[in-house]
Amino acid sequence: MDAIIILGAAVWRDGPSPTLRRRTLHGAALWHAGVAPVIVVCGGLGGHPPTEAAAMTDLLRTAGVPAAAIRQEDRSTTTLDNIRFALPILHAIPARDVIIVTDATHGPRAALVARHFGLRPRLDAPSLRGGRKRTILRQALRELGAYPLYAARLMRIPRDTPPG
Repeated sequence: MDAIIILGAAVWRDGPSPTLRRRTLHGAALWHAGVAPVIVVCGGLGGHPPTEAAAMTDLLRTAGVPAAAIRQEDRSTTTLDNIRFALPILHAIPARDVIIVTDATHGPRAALVARHFGLRPRLDAPSLRGGRKRTILRQALRELGAYPLYAARLMRIPRDTPPG
């Protein structure tokens, strides 16, 4: 079985950030299109409550996704932990084929992590149209540095490392 994984983004003082909202609504559209029967939302508590996973769950429910189709991973604060902490949920479904919803700039690193832990990822990113060019450029530059660091870090993490 396939599963959609939506990776977290910030929750601001006044609610979900535009990035979190865009990713979540894209995941809802994929679910409504029948891409996968289950959505795993990933993200713990950042600077403002609620957790990213809880905020995404609320957005998904408002978008018409039933609670039975949503699973929450609500402890992670990094891309590595998004995937690692989602593994027990994915194994219970069971799902190895995953559609990762995140921004296009972030997708390659998320897929690298997913493959490391034995998942078969496919990326599906919402459009960045309308996004601030400066923000998109900053994200792309961040990923240029983060990808090799994550690749090196993953070489030291066994594939069967339990979530911690």
